[in-house]
Parts: sequence; structure tokens; C-alpha cells
Amino acid sequence: MAIPFSISHITPLTFTFLLFLLLSSSSTTTAAVDVTTLLSSFQNLSSFSSLLSSTSVATDLSQRNSITLLAIPNSYLSSSSDLTHRLSQSSLADLLRYHVLLRYFSWSDLQKIPPSGVLVTTLLQTTGRAPSNFGSVNITRNPITNSITVQSPAPYSPSNATVLSLINTLPYNITILAVNSLLVPYGFDLMASDTRPPLNLNITKALIDGHNFNVAASLLAASGVVEEFEADEAGAGITLFIPTDLAFADLPGTVKLQSLPAKLKAVVLKFHVLHSYYPLGSLESIVNPLQPTLATEDNGAGSYTLNISKVNGSVAINTGIVQASVTQTVFDQNPVAIFGVSEVLLPREIFGKDASVITPKPGNDGEGTAPSPGISLSPENSPGLSGPASHLSSPPGFREEIRSDGNTYRVHSYIIALCCMVLHSMVWA
Repeated sequence: MAIPFSISHITPLTFTFLLFLLLSSSSTTTAAVDVTTLLSSFQNLSSFSSLLSSTSVATDLSQRNSITLLAIPNSYLSSSSDLTHRLSQSSLADLLRYHVLLRYFSWSDLQKIPPSGVLVTTLLQTTGRAPSNFGSVNITRNPITNSITVQSPAPYSPSNATVLSLINTLPYNITILAVNSLLVPYGFDLMASDTRPPLNLNITKALIDGHNFNVAASLLAASGVVEEFEADEAGAGITLFIPTDLAFADLPGTVKLQSLPAKLKAVVLKFHVLHSYYPLGSLESIVNPLQPTLATEDNGAGSYTLNISKVNGSVAINTGIVQASVTQTVFDQNPVAIFGVSEVLLPREIFGKDASVITPKPGNDGEGTAPSPGISLSPENSPGLSGPASHLSSPPGFREEIRSDGNTYRVHSYIIALCCMVLHSMVWA
């Protein structure tokens, strides 16, 4: 039964209100999606999914969008099991990063690839550990069979894979393709394994020998985190950015670093460490400037990250409230690199945008996990809320974590207000 409806019965105010509700409901939201959760629906990809979860690559992917993942089914991956078991964790992670294309390809996009091919950057290229453009892949299409082949851009590279099928796609965010072989980057060390003898570097002694890092050495020794750093030498390696004694002396009087609770002080120290070995050349040519730290691993993806770039010929490190530069190489021997930096790296998650810290109230033993009442934390800089939300759209049945974007909301509000004013004037005209 049709219900008669006349716009003439709607007052201008009612019409404007209805329009406001309609436009407001269209505000965009972002949803965080775990790629391993996407893969969990496909049992024939369980081994590949396990490899992603066992390395830091799964965390890397949670901060990415507009990507294409090349997944190897169990039946094809089994032939490479000796290789994946022999490699060290850091080498295995780099091998998997080579299967993450930093470009979204729909199935129709693949069918439009010219026979000459297209060069696509992978997540491995962003680490700075791939020479030349060998962290990229060349994707070609056979014009007769329409088969898609992925291989290294290096001439005569023996490693290549053929796309078998489309596994899943979330438009413009992620596509998962099944390929028939594990891809090995050109020049990749297939013999790199965990059998490498440990370096057993005494980090505190190395800093004292550097003659300009006594304050940092004292803080590391007192906090106990130096043992954790040294334990990481046997894994993917570590890169430490150590402030000079002058950097500590130049801290503003409002920054009471020594007064922080013990656990927050440990977080600040971990904020100065990358969980991978980066020699100076790799830092200077780093493609992905946003780097997670050891503090990121404790507090969640997207938090406590450093922005690393090259400025005026030097490596610059930006925390969001402090910019430091690398002043010297204290120690560099795989898997440990230690660099002196000109400023204490203050995380905005703790110190806020103005880097002001109030001394904790007396009686706080500093052993709780919550920040001290004396630490000024603005809502947008609270731990766990500061990281960029992922833009992967979630399929039905997936648990979505919706986060509002203040800037987007304000823009939408201005547009809505303008539309309302125009339509209101039209109705009254």
C-alpha cells in the first residue's frame, strides 16, 4: 500500500534536520583488520599464515593499506620448508616482506598489465636492506594465456611465481592472491641462519668506552632493560639511538625524566631502539620512514614510532615533538648498531605535544602500569590511541574497531552546514 507523501508538508526546518541526519550517517569510518584473520578462513594457506604470525610481518601489515599479498598454498610451500626452517627470524621476515606488494591490484587490474610488465615495490624495499631495486618485483602478463608471472627485476633471475587464483579482495585496500612458489629476492642470502655465533656485546661498556654517553649508560644499567637489548642481539638484531651527555643536559627544566615511574622510564629507553639491525647506509636510504620501536611491541602497533629520514645530508629522527640527528657511529657490527644522537627522543604518547612533564606526586612508587597522575597525557596522545588507524575495510563477521577521525568529522560538518544553508534558502525562496 502506497503512502502519499508531499514535500510541501515538510517545513524548511524539518527538511534541513532530515538532510543533516542523512549526510551525517554517511561519515566515513575506518576499520582495523588483521590479515592473518583474513587468511584463517582458508585452510590451504595455514602454513603461510603461520609464517606471517611468527615474524614481525603480520604487525607490519596491520599498519598498511592498498596492498597485494602473494600467499603460497600449503602444497606449494611444503617444497620450501627446509628453507623457511633454516633461515633466521630476521631473514625469514624479509623473505615474507618480498611477498607484500605496496600497490592494490584488483583481478581486472591484473588482466590489464601489459606484456612488457610493471615494476612494483614490495615491503622489503622499504627496509633499505635490498640493493638497488631488487626489493621490487616485475609483474608480466602472457597476452595469449593471460597468465600472470611475478619475478625479480634482476636479469636471468631464477626465482619466479605464477598467480594461481584470487583468494580474497577488499576493494582498494587489500587483495590476496595465491601463487605457486616462494619468491626469493635477487642476492638474498639463503644460508643466513640462527647458527651465527652471538656477538655478546656489552652495550653499557660500549657506551662508556664512547666517552660521551655516561648518562645513558647509567640509565640503561639502572633500568634493567639493557639485558633485554642484549638478548635481542641473537634475533633480528637491534639499532640503538643513544643521546649524548650534552643532549641530557639540554633537556628543558619541565621535562623530569628522572622522576618518571620505573615502567614509563623503561618505555622511554625502549623508544630509542629499533628491533632490526640498520647500518648507517640503510638508515640514509630508508624508504619507509615510520619505524616501530621496542616500545611499539609492548604498547601496540602504531604507537611509539620514529620517523626517520635524511635531512641536509644527515639522518634525522623525529618523534613528533623532538627532532634529533645522528651525530656519530658508536658501534656497528651485525647484528648491533649504536648511534649517538643530538637529542633525547621524547615520545609524544608520554610527554604530549608540548613535551611538558610535571613531577609525579609524592608517594607514587611507580610500579603500576598506569601513568603517574603527574604525567600530563592529552586524550589524543594516550597510549593505544595515537597510532594511525588502518584503512582496511572489514568483511561481514569480522570484528571491527571503529575510530573516528576528528579532522574528517570537521570537514564533513562544514560541508553539511553549507548544504543546509543552501537548501534552506531554496525552500524559503
